[in-house]
Amino acid sequence: MNKSESKYFNTALRMSEALIALLEEKDLEYITVKEICHQAGVNRSTFYLHYETIADLVNETLEIINQRFLSYFPQQEEDVLGNMDSRERENLVLVTREYLLPYLRFIRDNKKVYRAAFRNPSSIGANTRYRELKQHILGPILERFEIPATHRPYYIAYYIEGIAAIVKE
Repeated sequence: MNKSESKYFNTALRMSEALIALLEEKDLEYITVKEICHQAGVNRSTFYLHYETIADLVNETLEIINQRFLSYFPQQEEDVLGNMDSRERENLVLVTREYLLPYLRFIRDNKKVYRAAFRNPSSIGANTRYRELKQHILGPILERFEIPATHRPYYIAYYIEGIAAIVKE
Protein backbone atom coordinates (compact mmCIF):
# COMPACT_ATOMS: atom_id res chain seq x y z
CA MET A 1 0.00 0.00 0.00
CA ASN A 2 1.47 3.34 -0.96
CA LYS A 3 1.37 6.47 1.16
CA SER A 4 -1.72 8.03 -0.47
CA GLU A 5 -3.72 4.78 -0.17
CA SER A 6 -2.76 4.55 3.48
CA LYS A 7 -3.84 8.14 4.11
CA TYR A 8 -7.13 7.52 2.28
CA PHE A 9 -7.80 4.40 4.36
CA ASN A 10 -6.87 6.11 7.64
CA THR A 11 -9.17 9.02 6.86
CA ALA A 12 -12.03 6.62 6.15
CA LEU A 13 -11.28 4.81 9.40
CA ARG A 14 -11.38 8.11 11.33
CA MET A 15 -14.78 8.89 9.83
CA SER A 16 -16.06 5.43 10.82
CA GLU A 17 -14.84 5.93 14.38
CA ALA A 18 -16.42 9.41 14.41
CA LEU A 19 -19.74 7.91 13.33
CA ILE A 20 -19.59 5.31 16.10
CA ALA A 21 -18.82 7.99 18.69
CA LEU A 22 -21.72 10.14 17.49
CA LEU A 23 -24.09 7.16 17.50
CA GLU A 24 -23.43 6.82 21.22
CA GLU A 25 -24.88 10.29 21.71
CA LYS A 26 -27.85 10.34 19.32
CA ASP A 27 -29.82 8.51 16.68
CA LEU A 28 -28.45 8.22 13.17
CA GLU A 29 -31.17 10.33 11.58
CA TYR A 30 -30.01 13.33 13.64
CA ILE A 31 -26.32 13.03 12.74
CA THR A 32 -25.06 15.41 10.09
CA VAL A 33 -22.11 15.28 7.73
CA LYS A 34 -20.81 18.41 9.43
CA GLU A 35 -20.74 16.63 12.82
CA ILE A 36 -18.99 13.58 11.39
CA CYS A 37 -16.37 15.78 9.75
CA HIS A 38 -15.82 17.79 12.92
CA GLN A 39 -15.48 14.62 15.03
CA ALA A 40 -13.09 13.04 12.50
CA GLY A 41 -11.09 16.23 11.93
CA VAL A 42 -11.70 16.31 8.18
CA ASN A 43 -13.26 18.74 5.73
CA ARG A 44 -16.71 18.27 4.24
CA SER A 45 -15.15 17.82 0.82
CA THR A 46 -13.09 14.93 2.21
CA PHE A 47 -16.28 13.24 3.39
CA TYR A 48 -17.75 13.51 -0.11
CA LEU A 49 -14.53 12.25 -1.64
CA HIS A 50 -15.14 9.01 0.28
CA TYR A 51 -18.94 8.76 0.43
CA GLU A 52 -22.03 10.02 -1.34
CA THR A 53 -24.22 9.80 1.78
CA ILE A 54 -24.08 9.01 5.47
CA ALA A 55 -25.71 5.67 4.62
CA ASP A 56 -22.60 4.79 2.59
CA LEU A 57 -20.45 5.55 5.63
CA VAL A 58 -22.73 3.40 7.81
CA ASN A 59 -22.37 0.46 5.42
CA GLU A 60 -18.59 0.78 5.26
CA THR A 61 -18.39 1.11 9.04
CA LEU A 62 -20.40 -2.08 9.47
CA GLU A 63 -18.09 -3.89 7.05
CA ILE A 64 -15.06 -2.74 9.06
CA ILE A 65 -16.72 -3.97 12.23
CA ASN A 66 -17.50 -7.35 10.63
CA GLN A 67 -13.86 -7.72 9.53
CA ARG A 68 -12.68 -6.90 13.05
CA PHE A 69 -15.13 -9.43 14.45
CA LEU A 70 -13.91 -12.26 12.21
CA SER A 71 -10.30 -11.49 13.10
CA TYR A 72 -11.01 -12.51 16.70
CA PHE A 73 -11.68 -16.11 15.75
CA PRO A 74 -8.74 -18.43 15.18
CA GLN A 75 -10.68 -20.77 12.89
CA GLN A 76 -11.88 -19.93 9.42
CA GLU A 77 -15.53 -19.58 8.45
CA GLU A 78 -15.32 -22.92 6.63
CA ASP A 79 -14.35 -24.61 9.90
CA VAL A 80 -17.44 -23.16 11.59
CA LEU A 81 -19.93 -23.59 8.75
CA GLY A 82 -18.40 -26.49 6.88
CA ASN A 83 -19.74 -30.03 7.09
CA MET A 84 -22.77 -28.88 9.09
CA ASP A 85 -24.85 -31.71 7.63
CA SER A 86 -22.40 -34.45 8.60
CA ARG A 87 -21.73 -33.35 12.20
CA GLU A 88 -23.11 -35.31 15.09
CA ARG A 89 -25.93 -33.57 16.95
CA GLU A 90 -23.87 -33.20 20.13
CA ASN A 91 -21.29 -31.23 18.13
CA LEU A 92 -23.87 -28.66 17.00
CA VAL A 93 -23.51 -26.52 20.11
CA LEU A 94 -22.97 -22.83 19.40
CA VAL A 95 -22.05 -21.63 22.87
CA THR A 96 -18.74 -23.36 23.35
CA ARG A 97 -15.67 -21.84 24.92
CA GLU A 98 -13.85 -21.66 21.56
CA TYR A 99 -16.62 -19.53 20.04
CA LEU A 100 -17.86 -17.63 23.08
CA LEU A 101 -14.55 -16.27 24.40
CA PRO A 102 -13.46 -14.57 21.16
CA TYR A 103 -16.97 -13.13 20.83
CA LEU A 104 -16.89 -11.72 24.36
CA ARG A 105 -13.37 -10.33 23.81
CA PHE A 106 -14.59 -8.57 20.69
CA ILE A 107 -17.49 -7.06 22.63
CA ARG A 108 -15.14 -5.89 25.38
CA ASP A 109 -12.75 -4.32 22.88
CA ASN A 110 -15.56 -2.71 20.86
CA LYS A 111 -17.90 -1.42 23.57
CA LYS A 112 -18.63 1.75 21.62
CA VAL A 113 -19.95 -0.24 18.69
CA TYR A 114 -22.30 -2.27 20.87
CA ARG A 115 -23.52 0.76 22.80
CA ALA A 116 -24.26 2.45 19.48
CA ALA A 117 -25.98 -0.66 18.14
CA PHE A 118 -28.24 -0.99 21.18
CA ARG A 119 -29.01 2.70 21.13
CA ASN A 120 -29.77 2.68 17.37
CA PRO A 121 -30.75 -0.89 16.39
CA SER A 122 -32.61 0.07 13.22
CA SER A 123 -29.82 2.42 12.10
CA ILE A 124 -27.23 -0.31 12.40
CA GLY A 125 -29.51 -2.82 10.67
CA ALA A 126 -29.19 -5.52 13.32
CA ASN A 127 -31.74 -7.77 11.65
CA THR A 128 -29.85 -7.63 8.37
CA ARG A 129 -26.59 -8.34 10.17
CA TYR A 130 -28.04 -11.48 11.74
CA ARG A 131 -29.42 -12.80 8.43
CA GLU A 132 -26.29 -14.84 7.68
CA LEU A 133 -26.23 -16.26 11.20
CA LYS A 134 -29.87 -17.30 10.77
CA GLN A 135 -29.48 -18.80 7.30
CA HIS A 136 -26.12 -20.53 7.52
CA ILE A 137 -25.80 -21.60 11.14
CA LEU A 138 -29.04 -21.59 13.11
CA GLY A 139 -31.28 -22.79 10.27
CA PRO A 140 -29.27 -25.94 9.50
CA ILE A 141 -28.91 -26.79 13.20
CA LEU A 142 -32.66 -26.46 13.79
CA GLU A 143 -33.27 -28.58 10.71
CA ARG A 144 -30.91 -31.27 12.04
CA PHE A 145 -32.84 -31.27 15.33
CA GLU A 146 -36.04 -31.69 13.28
CA ILE A 147 -37.62 -28.49 14.58
CA PRO A 148 -40.68 -27.82 12.40
CA ALA A 149 -40.13 -24.97 9.93
CA THR A 150 -43.07 -23.04 11.40
CA HIS A 151 -41.37 -23.01 14.83
CA ARG A 152 -37.87 -22.06 13.68
CA PRO A 153 -38.39 -18.27 13.62
CA TYR A 154 -39.28 -18.44 17.33
CA TYR A 155 -36.18 -20.45 18.21
CA ILE A 156 -34.02 -18.08 16.18
CA ALA A 157 -35.57 -14.99 17.78
CA TYR A 158 -35.05 -16.52 21.24
CA TYR A 159 -31.40 -17.27 20.48
CA ILE A 160 -30.58 -13.87 19.01
CA GLU A 161 -32.45 -11.92 21.69
CA GLY A 162 -30.66 -14.03 24.30
CA ILE A 163 -27.29 -13.05 22.83
CA ALA A 164 -28.36 -9.39 22.85
CA ALA A 165 -29.49 -9.63 26.49
CA ILE A 166 -26.15 -11.16 27.54
CA VAL A 167 -24.23 -8.45 25.70
CA LYS A 168 -26.35 -5.70 27.26
CA GLU A 169 -25.83 -7.19 30.72
